[in-house]
Amino acid sequence: MIRTPFTELIGIEHPVVSAGMGGGHTGGELVGHVSEAGGLGVIGASFLPPEEVGRIVARAREITTKPIGINLLLHATEDRLDDVLSAKPAVLSTAWPRDDQDLGSIFARAHERGINVMHMVSRVQDAVIAAEAGANVIVAQGNEGGGHIGEIATSVIVRQVVRAVAPIPVLAAGGFVDGAGLAAALALGADGILLGTRFLATDEAPVEAAYKQAIVASNGDDTVVTTIADTLSGRDWPGAWARVRRTRFIEEWLGREPELRRRRDAVWAMLEAAEESDPGYGLIWIGQSAGLVDAILPAGEVVRQIATEAEDILRTRLPPLVSEST
Repeated sequence: MIRTPFTELIGIEHPVVSAGMGGGHTGGELVGHVSEAGGLGVIGASFLPPEEVGRIVARAREITTKPIGINLLLHATEDRLDDVLSAKPAVLSTAWPRDDQDLGSIFARAHERGINVMHMVSRVQDAVIAAEAGANVIVAQGNEGGGHIGEIATSVIVRQVVRAVAPIPVLAAGGFVDGAGLAAALALGADGILLGTRFLATDEAPVEAAYKQAIVASNGDDTVVTTIADTLSGRDWPGAWARVRRTRFIEEWLGREPELRRRRDAVWAMLEAAEESDPGYGLIWIGQSAGLVDAILPAGEVVRQIATEAEDILRTRLPPLVSEST
């Protein structure tokens, strides 16, 4: 078993975390089975009604008594903080704040209830700010990831953040799907990995079958970094790009963002109608790591496979590479 400062802090068996993806991408089944398998399942509470979040929390706790987390996207949903803390997660997961938000105050409200804070960053300066504000864990997210991302590659941002915030535990995110990725993250100085795309391609993920099959079919070269999704939604993500699958919808609107803003309502209606008959047409949030996903599996099996493979690499492949000098 791999023990790190992160697993010790949270009280879990494996340094594997499912990303708290908002908008209904992380249901209670997924979160509960990730945590029950020894990882940390994180609910994405943003852009969902409070009662739905409550149902997701309740379902996760029917499946497991082990720690779970709840994520808030601070730039859009800080007003939901008290609701989330009232659910008493083991971890408050946060990301994408505005510069004018007081992270110290937000984190303190979690700490007052005995809740650890895990904050995601895409720049080293943001990691330092979060550490000074009292974050217990920093997630360093690289550009290879799906959904909203920054501009720095995972291997660089993880190492930068590890060096900048030591001894605070760091998780690596962006491009990880398996035990080899976990072993690589540990070599960079991280204490675990956070995965989104890999857990979307699981039996329990609450997304359409076509979405999951698109991940399995991907070679990792069919994504694009754009702002089209945010232009369509009208949501302002401070400092973020978004990595999505290069679908026909994305191709139609690349370079036409001003027109998309003008026609937002009509395009939303068109997109929803098209997705009913052609699920592969619209917005599919996946990272480049989709190119390493070969099958849709139970979430718990994904956690266990990652841990087992990483342990095997650390025990058998790496030690023989080091020899005594002569």
